[in-house]
Amino acid sequence: MDSIHILIVEDDLPLANELKEYLGKWGYQISLISDFSNVWKECVDINPDLILMDINLPFYDGFYWCFKIREYSKVPMIFISSSNSDHDKIMAIAQGGDDYIEKPFNLSLLKAKILAILRRTYQYKVSQKQFIEENIYYDFSSCCVYYGREKIDLTKSENIIVQLLLECKGRIASRTTLMDELWNTDEFISDNTLTVLISRLRAKFKKYTGDEIIYTKKGQGYYIK
Repeated sequence: MDSIHILIVEDDLPLANELKEYLGKWGYQISLISDFSNVWKECVDINPDLILMDINLPFYDGFYWCFKIREYSKVPMIFISSSNSDHDKIMAIAQGGDDYIEKPFNLSLLKAKILAILRRTYQYKVSQKQFIEENIYYDFSSCCVYYGREKIDLTKSENIIVQLLLECKGRIASRTTLMDELWNTDEFISDNTLTVLISRLRAKFKKYTGDEIIYTKKGQGYYIK
């Protein structure tokens, strides 16, 4: 995901910075709008791969800027808004938006929506099926791990950990990052709980492959080669 550039058009600076920090953890390049009077120009200059567009903005609303951007670009766009009215949702789609998420939202849900749109728009960048090693792979379309044709049963938390490790494949996912993502599911996760989850995952994979799948970088976190 290192080449994916996301533009955040959000005038709530604490929220914009929270999104920037969160999405930046997963390798996305993030830009924030600085001039809300000329969103269109900044969008042209930045040339992002995806836009997160707030509806209620200074000067002109998100619908206006979406319309202007659609005059020259088909860049995928997700509207973010505190409004849950059907009228706003219809307007968002009518003006050219690809999806809509209501504030306050779960960061994991937003990331899932972003991944879904990236898969549709840039199919070559995000594979539906990712091999962990020979004969064992993760199917993103069904959110399941398979060994050959046999499904490996995982808990919800174990599944999230595998997804995150694969999104960071070849790089270290810190314990803090893993715990933050698990907290977003509204489950209570302690430092010890994460250790137990990793241990169980290792045991499940080793049962099928006989090999170590998840590696530890002491004092940093975990990774899949």
